[in-house]
Amino acid sequence: MKNHFQILVVGGGNGGISVAARLLNQDNKLDIGIIDPSEKHYYQPAWTLVGGGAYDVNKTVRDQSDCIPEKAYWIKDRVVTFEPDQNALICAVSGRITYDYLVVAPGIQLDWGKIKGLRENLGQFGVCSNYTFESAPYTWQTLRSIKRPVKAIFTAPNTPVKCGGAPQKIMYLASDHLKKQGLLPRSEVHFYTGGSVIFGVKKYADVLNHVVENYGIHTHFNHNLTEIDGPNQLAYFETKTQDGETRQVIQKFDMLHVTPPQSAPDFIKNSPLAVSGNPLGWVDLNKDTLQHNRYKNIFGLGDAGSTPNSKTGAAIRKQAPVLVKNLLALMQGQTPGQVYTGYGSCPLITGYGKLVLAEFDYNNNPMETFPFNQARERYSMWLLKTKVLPWLYWNKILKGTA
Repeated sequence: MKNHFQILVVGGGNGGISVAARLLNQDNKLDIGIIDPSEKHYYQPAWTLVGGGAYDVNKTVRDQSDCIPEKAYWIKDRVVTFEPDQNALICAVSGRITYDYLVVAPGIQLDWGKIKGLRENLGQFGVCSNYTFESAPYTWQTLRSIKRPVKAIFTAPNTPVKCGGAPQKIMYLASDHLKKQGLLPRSEVHFYTGGSVIFGVKKYADVLNHVVENYGIHTHFNHNLTEIDGPNQLAYFETKTQDGETRQVIQKFDMLHVTPPQSAPDFIKNSPLAVSGNPLGWVDLNKDTLQHNRYKNIFGLGDAGSTPNSKTGAAIRKQAPVLVKNLLALMQGQTPGQVYTGYGSCPLITGYGKLVLAEFDYNNNPMETFPFNQARERYSMWLLKTKVLPWLYWNKILKGTA
């Protein structure tokens, strides 16, 4: 078992694998280790479509062994703690491993336990979540079984989440499904969010407000889901009154789609790599260069980073080349000079065959790819989401060529 690497990558998801692949494309003699315990690799952006009955869940999974770059060394283990002053980390089974350079890309942690009753009720009583491979199909099972007018609630927490638009996408698909069944006019669809706006970029928020209005969705801002009573189909929310007092709101539901609160994984949160004093524990990164603010031979990208961008796969696709160029510059004794603009993208599904492609930077200014107004619902963008992007992910992004 090797216990030292020139470059050690923590995380075998989109970020870790695409960076390792890009590095090896630049120089196939680099000595790279990837630490990840998972046997399977998931294309998570399609789970919303799975929940809406528009994608086969089995197409979202592959063996991790088929995704790890051929010339990288896979350490099938999990990190317990970091010793950055010694250029080392400790794994659960493999013990201490040292490195010259470290790339931290562990992904985001789903904090199911922060909502009382969520774990034990998920997958029954109409309590759904598209946030795992196992649970996403139950969302479609629930939707498909609706034969009468219902009260459907969709939630978003008050923490950052991977793909900020995902809590809404399934709500629009569900509303469209109810509409097609002739049940929407007599049903109630509610959006309870810990946030204060429908979307952070005004150009896209305007079109989403129009979509909400067309479906007749009731929006409730600054409401955080705290507890679920599955057998009685009750959802408990907390909100603050105008004078700052916390008030509880209890709602009955037939269907409840939950987006769990999210944070950096605990092994990051409790380590010297985290932003000091931040309860969500993000990796402390320079938002421009993706270099660690305190440990110069450490870089990071993806959902666990402190960079204030939207946490999306599209962001990783723009972060990876910046990180690779800056890391290689550092290895050659140069100052990292490549800059990540904060680009993020959210393909906002607004119904079956309809999608608004939101693209924007750190300042929430639109950064659009196509030569037309992307703040409109388009079938072409639905095809991009359902056909082009999954192909691009498996065949180009993970291979470091896109």
